[in-house]
Amino acid sequence: MDVITHVRTFVAVVRGGSFTEAAHKMGVVPSVVARRIAQLEAELKSQLFERSTRKVVLTEAGERFYGRAGDVVEDFEALMSAVERDAGKLEGPIRVMAPTTITLAQLGQVFCRFLEAHPRITMQISLVDHSANPAESGYDVAISGRLASYDGVVDIPLRPVRPILCATPAYLDTHPKIQHPRDLAHHACLVFSPTGTTWNFQSSRGVVSVDVSARLQADDNMTLLEAARAGLGVALLPQYVSAQALGAHELVEVLPDFSPQENWFKAYVPRRRMRTARVKALIDWLAENW
Repeated sequence: MDVITHVRTFVAVVRGGSFTEAAHKMGVVPSVVARRIAQLEAELKSQLFERSTRKVVLTEAGERFYGRAGDVVEDFEALMSAVERDAGKLEGPIRVMAPTTITLAQLGQVFCRFLEAHPRITMQISLVDHSANPAESGYDVAISGRLASYDGVVDIPLRPVRPILCATPAYLDTHPKIQHPRDLAHHACLVFSPTGTTWNFQSSRGVVSVDVSARLQADDNMTLLEAARAGLGVALLPQYVSAQALGAHELVEVLPDFSPQENWFKAYVPRRRMRTARVKALIDWLAENW
């Protein structure tokens, strides 16, 4: 029995929540996962999972085993990565979660160039538009522009997100002038719901905060872009979302003398995964090429 493969499979089942998800992650069929677990249980002379439920439920012995198995697998992978790094090669899988819009606009190309540079690495990319703990979700890297903090997870700033306040020329021509951020309180605003209805701006006199009235709230910036193009109100959109519409003069920048508060895209990496050479290589690539 290949002990490390069977222990890896066990850890994948626990973290994935099912034999099917573990099989998908490991690139095998569910029957292979079931056989490995049965062989591991026979070797340990202990039942690791309850068999009377459709959900993956650990037995007491399974919980004790998992308490050390995860560390063993991660230590082994870190050791293998160190050897690969010393040998000058990088190989193996990387699981990444990233937001839909920025991946379609920019990150997809960055990932492709990384894979071209490292032909022995494979990637699984999941488009996820909510905050998620990569350690609990079984991912190596989570990229997000939302503020988050997780135990045992390192956050690495990658690049700033510059928001642009914008609206259509027609909207601005038919509504009261916007000369100061406080004037936004009297306008229909298009709000990215995760960041809320308080908009912050930097001026020569410090930070100006204004509570806006949301005509539309959405957790997707492309939806807000289309609403802004339709003249429904004033939107605060990331530059990478609004750039094309601004360049085509469909939208115009509002209050250019007041800079909306910037956010950062960060990579969230489980601390132990940072010891894996291929994961560290991806983080370095993102920092240098994105």
